[in-house]
Amino acid sequence: MANRKVTYLPELVDNNIELSVRHLKQFFKFGHGKNAFVTKAVHDISFDIKKGECFGVVGESGCGKTTTGRTLIRLYKATSGSVYFKGYRIVAGNRWNEKEIKWKRIKTNRKIRDLKNEMNEKIRVLSDEQGNKEFVESESAKIRDQYNAQIEKLKTDLAALIKEQKEKIAQHNYDNKHVDKKLMSKMQMIFQDPVDSLDPRMTVEDIIQEGLHIQGQYNAFENSQKVREALIKVGLLPEYASRYPHEFSGGQRQRIGIARALIMNPDFLICDEPISALDVSIRAQIINLLNNLKDEMGLTIMFIAHDLSVVKYFCDRIAVMYFGNIVELASSDELFKNPLHPYTRALLSAIPKPDPLSEKERKRYIYVPANEHDYSKEAPSLVEITPGHFVMANTEELEKYRKVLNENK
Repeated sequence: MANRKVTYLPELVDNNIELSVRHLKQFFKFGHGKNAFVTKAVHDISFDIKKGECFGVVGESGCGKTTTGRTLIRLYKATSGSVYFKGYRIVAGNRWNEKEIKWKRIKTNRKIRDLKNEMNEKIRVLSDEQGNKEFVESESAKIRDQYNAQIEKLKTDLAALIKEQKEKIAQHNYDNKHVDKKLMSKMQMIFQDPVDSLDPRMTVEDIIQEGLHIQGQYNAFENSQKVREALIKVGLLPEYASRYPHEFSGGQRQRIGIARALIMNPDFLICDEPISALDVSIRAQIINLLNNLKDEMGLTIMFIAHDLSVVKYFCDRIAVMYFGNIVELASSDELFKNPLHPYTRALLSAIPKPDPLSEKERKRYIYVPANEHDYSKEAPSLVEITPGHFVMANTEELEKYRKVLNENK
């Protein structure tokens, strides 16, 4: 254990990837005993976010967008999968490894049982057919040796797999426990609700500098200066530092939340629907502010939202989530030009048009999975149909989507 190190993948840094997500799963268990049930909030998603880009995540309420963001920043403990930030693994779940041990043990015990039954049946048939007792005992011993060798090999293979998976689990636990706090401080989150995300009993200055205290920075003068700079950066007056959250409007509170994230000088920012609770005019101000900060500080942003028109304007690439899965991922222009998955088309058809005449003619597309997909023969997977454009589909659907792309050319 003394020689163990946090998992580091230099190839991610070499390829300019700031954050890498691999087979991430987040399940929530409710209840106890027979009444317990599991909700699969996020189910096996993978994607990369390159340094300096804005990566959008869209989908309806309850599809797993916020859960993904909270899992990335370690507010939730991941069920399975890995997350790499700047090449270092900061999140590692063990469910897949534990299930691998469980099912391998079950399959091995089943095979051993079948082999023993087969061995006993052969010996029984041999005893019934042969009257020579010495011959029967000799041949039975050979049969037992033959089957025992197979059983021992199965047990050896099982022991090797258990050892391998337990070593991976130990490494995962080590990675989760020994994440560098300074590294994690470079990843910050702006929360959705500008009211509940701010403590009403703390002044603005205390709220913003709380992250500095967590990092062990207690110099009052320096912290106060950093708070003033953060407030100015988000368009607020330094005098606001002595006030309480209830004295501000919704837009101002959201700016305070942004200042709280920026004071840590982050490289990666998770924006969890930062404009959904705001008026339209205030939304534009917050979006413009984030745009300016992105260019000024060289931020990498993961932008979670419902509003596709905002995401198109603000994001370089967009991932569409539905029921815990990414069903389509492409650049902003490509997604709006060639939406392939039926759910993506349904989302795009829901965008209202500013022209009353064209708005009257707008047709809504209703997505009903049972009518759109037949996965009884082949399950779908996220496939790269064109360079940089991924879609959740099986072989039959891929052919259909390729025809659509050819027709749109």
